[in-house]
Amino acid sequence: MWTGALYALAAGLMWGLVFVGPLLLPEYPAALQSVGRYLAFGLIALPLVWLDRAVLRQLRRTDWLEALKLALIGNLIYYLCLASAIQRAGGPLPTMIIGTLPVVIAICANLRNAHRDGRLPWARLAPSLLLIAAGIGCVNQVELAALRNDPNADLARYAGGALLALLAVACWTWYPLRNADWLRDHPGRSPRTWATAQGVATLPLAVIGYALLWAGMKVTGSPFSMPFGPRPLVFVGLMAAIGLFASWLGTLCWNEASQRLPTALVGQLIVFETLAALAYAFLLRGEWPQPLTLAGIALLIVGVVQAVRVKPEPVAVEGHEA
Repeated sequence: MWTGALYALAAGLMWGLVFVGPLLLPEYPAALQSVGRYLAFGLIALPLVWLDRAVLRQLRRTDWLEALKLALIGNLIYYLCLASAIQRAGGPLPTMIIGTLPVVIAICANLRNAHRDGRLPWARLAPSLLLIAAGIGCVNQVELAALRNDPNADLARYAGGALLALLAVACWTWYPLRNADWLRDHPGRSPRTWATAQGVATLPLAVIGYALLWAGMKVTGSPFSMPFGPRPLVFVGLMAAIGLFASWLGTLCWNEASQRLPTALVGQLIVFETLAALAYAFLLRGEWPQPLTLAGIALLIVGVVQAVRVKPEPVAVEGHEA
């Protein structure tokens, strides 16, 4: 039990790194950070591709198209939106919004797959949703107050960051639902092989995205120095670190935790990612969170944990009892 919890903690600490890149590289376009991260991840995944080459050859054209869609939306577009949100709104608010993912995914699955997976009782979910909304509201209030006291603040930019964070949530809500659909429809396929297939699909998408971004900057006469920007060693090192620790090692630790802990408990421990990301954001700011921010974080954690503990109830099939 304790070993599994430590693996989950390690995964959360490493996943929190994805929220750090946009704060450490504010002058780098979010699109460059997105393609850079997944280019690094794709290169790291190449040895796994070689190991699984025989099984990967068995995938059909439709499978590869699905892997491409999952890689594009769940990896590249998701991180593009997240990095853009953090650069515009700072770290805390986008992190809180992303922290609602376990609940948002559960609600969408509740609406979409109730007959297959059971239905979550709305009455039992409602208190958790209110707690989460109150938590996000508290943090948003603190961030807005800081902006009002800053003569150089841009409220429109902050609002755009919040909207981009919501779009990132939409991307990563779609991803696990579609990914689960494929795995359910192909019970004979190994989840590891399917994850490797998505890594294979991510690499060419990242290469194409990098090339298009570079060409677009040349055409528009952007002063940004490609391919690695004004701080090449920092950029390359950070992308490699995020690709290795967040994209690969973090997932490995999470899988180890999932094998050792009950599913209901693992779902609650996803809050480690949110806590790590918030801690990193405030460390970079060099300040301690305000009491209202701490209250908002606590409300979010309690709300997510309570929502994850709600168990689905079987749905009655027409002509049969539930």
